Amino acid sequence: MRIFSSAECCLRVRRRMTVPVPRPVDVHALPAMLTALRLPSIQRHWPALAGRADAEGWPASRFLAALAEIELADRDARRIQRHLRESGLPGGKTLATFDFKALAGVPRARIEALAAGDWVETGANLIAIGNSGAGKTHVLCAIGHALVEAGRRVLYTRTTDMVQRLQAARRDLALEAALAKLDKFDLIILDDITYAQKDQAESSVLFELIARRYETKSLAIAANQPFSAWGSVFPDQAVTVAAIDRLVHHATILEMNGDSYRRRAAVTRQSPETVAPPTASSDNISDKLEEETAQ
Repeated sequence: MRIFSSAECCLRVRRRMTVPVPRPVDVHALPAMLTALRLPSIQRHWPALAGRADAEGWPASRFLAALAEIELADRDARRIQRHLRESGLPGGKTLATFDFKALAGVPRARIEALAAGDWVETGANLIAIGNSGAGKTHVLCAIGHALVEAGRRVLYTRTTDMVQRLQAARRDLALEAALAKLDKFDLIILDDITYAQKDQAESSVLFELIARRYETKSLAIAANQPFSAWGSVFPDQAVTVAAIDRLVHHATILEMNGDSYRRRAAVTRQSPETVAPPTASSDNISDKLEEETAQ
């Protein structure tokens, strides 16, 4: 049996650790390799970019960095589109389509600051209270769109739909799992929270959602009634107080009590010649009743 000296042992180890000479690269296999690596954007753009790199004499590092930037940018764009689809946000309700001149009492700068989303980082809430048609839903959805574009996850839903969803989960003994699934959203927009009266079971699951997200995840709520009338949302007075307390503790409240935004938009779309004379709308009737009461 041969005994090797220490020098010979080191030499043998170095030989085993030597990096093997790479085989010739098969350029024709590049599309398949990029597909296997899930790099679709690089696969689409590398031929044109390679031609430019050759023409301008780019070093390999610059060429590789340019390809990586393209892949990352496309991934961001695809992620935003995916999050927009899951959000349920109405497509046309954005900051670009909102008539800020018609939004009485709420400065545009304030809405744009909310759209920046700093408040979402701390789990704060946003509550829009005002008359029907005052633009509450549009404002909240526009902020939601801006947050998705900034990389956050948002869910828009009518309150009644959310309540039905959570009630179904409770019947299946899966309420905790359903609430946990909603934790992935940085912001949940609950529209028309005071639109319909809710019984004890419905208000119970709604309170569970509010309590779970308190100080951790944000809620944005649209309501057409002041807090003093929220007895229809939570029939139990103690639950009403507890829910409102959690919602407003770290909240921005927008009071939007102007004229109907939808009605103004409809009138604006009509030419002066086609604008119909006033009819006995609910607003006309309300004005008339107020006049009669005053007399």
